[in-house]
Amino acid sequence: MSAYERIADLSVTIESVERRRYTGETTSGFERTTTEFRLAGDGVVGRGEDVTYETADHDALVGTDPIDIEGEWTIDGLSARLDEIDLFAHKEPEQAYFRNYRRWAVESAALDLALRQRGESLGECLGIEPDPVRFVVSTRLGEPPTTDRVEELLALDDELEFKLDPTPDWPEEAFETLRETEAVRILDLKGWYEGTDVDVEADPELYRDVFAAFPAAVVEDAAFTTETRPLVEPQADRLSFDYPIDGVESLKALPVEPGWCNVKPSRFGTLESLFEAIAYCEERGIELYGGGQFELASGRTAIQTLAALFYPEGPNDVAPRPFNDPEASPPYPTSPIRPDRDAVGFEF
Repeated sequence: MSAYERIADLSVTIESVERRRYTGETTSGFERTTTEFRLAGDGVVGRGEDVTYETADHDALVGTDPIDIEGEWTIDGLSARLDEIDLFAHKEPEQAYFRNYRRWAVESAALDLALRQRGESLGECLGIEPDPVRFVVSTRLGEPPTTDRVEELLALDDELEFKLDPTPDWPEEAFETLRETEAVRILDLKGWYEGTDVDVEADPELYRDVFAAFPAAVVEDAAFTTETRPLVEPQADRLSFDYPIDGVESLKALPVEPGWCNVKPSRFGTLESLFEAIAYCEERGIELYGGGQFELASGRTAIQTLAALFYPEGPNDVAPRPFNDPEASPPYPTSPIRPDRDAVGFEF
């Protein structure tokens, strides 16, 4: 049986639906807002986090009635019901793909609740023993770019590894210093973003420098332009994609078959789409690692749980919250994150 088939017929009793809003500053210099959907039934609560980036989309939920999904369901039956519900009925989302983010929040909350009502973890349900999760720390070099934060963290823990976002204004000395650390696992070029605050132009000089300075690192979301394609295509085995990936069809539509894929569960929307994509990558020999989106609540546990079950040794961008919290101070958690053998629900 596939992973989805193992959870599709789980029964879940939903007696009430509530929401809780979270806000927090980030080390990337912006205030993060998320909304956690809380589904209650049989004396337990299942939680799932809506990681939609625009605060206005969370504001639109204030004072509105929760969605009408109370009753007895299977996980698959509830997903079919959600096909008929507009989760943004009070306001169109700022970006169309935010619909998947909210859908994921509700479906993951339902799965969490179903598992808690059974008194078991996702790993127990799937018959998979969770492993310790290796993680990388995702950070930016600031403006102007410096390697200070990377060096400060390595001074505290010389076994830390990093996911960084190169930009055309990185000075040569930054490449040199970072290469010497041998701690950079992923370089995210953000070449597929459009109309966001994190867009990075597809600069062939930047791409050439990244590929040359970090010959063993995974390179994420490289854009394919007339100028960059000759640089990017020969690197297919270490290319990864994140932004455009929302299901199996999006993987098939990539300009190359990559060696890697960044799994951000909320991008897939449904549990079925997520597990289908994981299976597809495993069948094709595409290496996986988990991705984070500055989760503030249960969403972070969910991405860590999936990593523990499916890709524990990957360069997982699922670091514990203190690494994204500007108010946090040492000591920080160390990698790997170890499973809790008493975990129940969408936890490990």
